[in-house]
Amino acid sequence: MKVCVVGAGAVGGLVAVWLGSRVGPEGVQLSMLARGATLQALRRQGLRVEQAGGPVVVHPLQASDQPEALGVQDLVVVEQLGPCRPLLAPHTHDLVVLLVVR
Repeated sequence: MKVCVVGAGAVGGLVAVWLGSRVGPEGVQLSMLARGATLQALRRQGLRVEQAGGPVVVHPLQASDQPEALGVQDLVVVEQLGPCRPLLAPHTHDLVVLLVVR
């Protein structure tokens, strides 16, 4: 399943780390849509969450600031759908699931 998390802030980062560490690369092809310094850090270091048992680091399969570079997705996770809708619409297919997290 191809999954794209839009944004690597607190919510998007946590969702991506959970998916990447719990489901793993054999179950999900993880990508992230980010920009600027966040995108550069994501490409260099991946995502890191500190937990009681130690840090969890996930490196998404792909990270970009251009949705078309990530290809068509099966699941798109966004925090706020409104601003993202025009950006994402051309890069989803009829069966895509949008998970809006608030």
